[in-house]
Parts: sequence; C-alpha cells; structure tokens
Amino acid sequence: MNPARQPKLRAAVLDDYQDAARRYGPWHLVDGEVELTAFRDHLADEGTLVERLRPFDIICLMRERTPLPARVIDALPNLKLIVTTALWNAVLDVGHANAKGIPVTGTQSIQSGTPELTWLLLLALGRHFEQERRNLRDGGWQTTIGMDLRKRTLGLLGLGTIGTRVAKVANAFGMRVLAWSQNLTPERAGEAGATYADKATLLAESDFVSLHLKLSQRTHHIVGAAELRAMKPTAYLINTSRGPLVDEQALVEALRRGDIAGAGLDTYDVEPLPADHPFRTLPNVVATPHIGYVTEAQYRLFFPQIVEDIRAWLDGSPIRLVRHDGPPEA
Repeated sequence: MNPARQPKLRAAVLDDYQDAARRYGPWHLVDGEVELTAFRDHLADEGTLVERLRPFDIICLMRERTPLPARVIDALPNLKLIVTTALWNAVLDVGHANAKGIPVTGTQSIQSGTPELTWLLLLALGRHFEQERRNLRDGGWQTTIGMDLRKRTLGLLGLGTIGTRVAKVANAFGMRVLAWSQNLTPERAGEAGATYADKATLLAESDFVSLHLKLSQRTHHIVGAAELRAMKPTAYLINTSRGPLVDEQALVEALRRGDIAGAGLDTYDVEPLPADHPFRTLPNVVATPHIGYVTEAQYRLFFPQIVEDIRAWLDGSPIRLVRHDGPPEA
C-alpha cells in the first residue's frame, strides 16, 4: 500500500527536551497525512517506552538520546519509518529495521557546536571558571591562578571533522597539538595542524586530552584506568564525543584521588545523568548536559530535514537513507 494514501499516520518525536520540533519543523508539509506528537521527557525503562511507542507509525529520534535496538523495533507492530538526526546512530539497529522492511533516514549535521563547546570546557578548566564564579557570587575575590594556553600541549584522540576544528583553534592559541587514532597517519595529522604521536606519548605529554572519536567496539573505554594513570597529575580530560569512550568509574576514582587535575564532560554513560551522579558534584569537574550539538543552526537543519525525510517517504522516494554498517572511525 502506498503510505501516502494512508490517512493520518502517527509520528512521534522523542526526547524533545526544548519543545523544539514544532518550532523548527515545517510540519505543514505533511498536514492531513501525519499527526505529530512530540515528547519532551525521556523514558529509560524499555517496557514503558514500548507501550508509549506502540501506536506510532513513524519514530523520530533526536541523536542517541533513546536507544532503538532490535527487540524494541520488534515490539512495535505499526512502525513503518524511522528518522534519526544525523546520518549515523550508534544505539539504533538500522540493519534489523531494514531487514523488517522499515527504512531509516537521517539528516545532515553542521558539526560546529561540539568543537565550540570543547573550547568552553577547556577554557573553563584552565582558568578555574567554576571556582572563581562561585567565589565571586559568595563575595570573594581571586583565589586561583589560571593556566596560559600558549606553549601548552593539547592531545587529540581522534582527528576527524570535529577534532580538526579543535586543532585549528589550538593553533591560534599557540598550543602544541598532538593527535592519535587507530587510523591516523602523520601526513593527515600535519594537514590538520597537528603532530602525530603514539597514544602513550600523547597521554604522557598533554596538558589537555580531548576525545573526538566515533564510538565503536574498538573505541569503547579507549580511556580507562591505565590511560588516566599515564596522564600528568596536572592534566585535564575533556569528552564532548561519547560517554562510553571513557571508563566512567575509573574516571570518577581518578578525579577523587587527584590522579588528574580535572575533567570537562558533556557526554555520559547514562543520559540524562542521574541526579546523584558524582559528576554533578565533584569539584574538579565542569559538566554540561550533552549540549555540544544543541544550537540554533543545528536545530534549523535537523527538524526541517526530519520533515523532508517524512515527506519524501510519503511520496515513495525516501532520501538520506542511513547506512547500517556505520561511519568510518576518526
């Protein structure tokens, strides 16, 4: 049956925390054919999630906020189309959806917000921003001594699009930039304004270590207890990529012991971050709620393209089909 002839298909937008879907998406393009429901909350319990999604024909995912594994897809009898923001989603079983005849489409990404947030976290750590802000609000005045970035070393684990943008800013600050990943070559590093170093050298010599890798089996916990011990006690770790790149418990313990000076974090193993998580209260952590990609420009791209994907599918010609074998690693 042609999906365009089915009256009022039901579409769900998940994890729309800022109530942005209706504001940024041109839903009038599917008026009369699609009924939109945008959920502002997050459901972590899989059974509750399935009950919520069971009536829907179309599910729109905001990045990787809600996993959609095979068992969830199998429990949704009405599901006909999945749309995800970006062209890769590590918590969505694209291959299984395709095997069931359910197309998965995506959107483009700007990838400017995350490198900018990386620098917000790095600068906040180097200049003790959180501590000085609290001191000032409490009536105090200068209590810390900040770190000059010039001639300091930034180590980048991953030198793809985002890592390269971070490297360019580091060059402007007069920093030495080291880079490593499993696939990186010295020539590619040089083109991006960095110097190739093996992982051990990068960890030992960097004042800041920033992660910009895709999450995969090879990169899961690529920074663990051993890597944290290899860093200088005055160094900072920054993760604006994916939480599971770092062994979270090992990082908590290293921060508590003072093995490293601190961490700037935007991504976590469990999101939203539990209310009692140590990252919310550790004094040497600057934490943000996974907002690296949450910008006006990105949302003005994500939501219109979600509607474009639905419109194209309704017309029988799906666009921006997502690969099930994933992207290349940085």
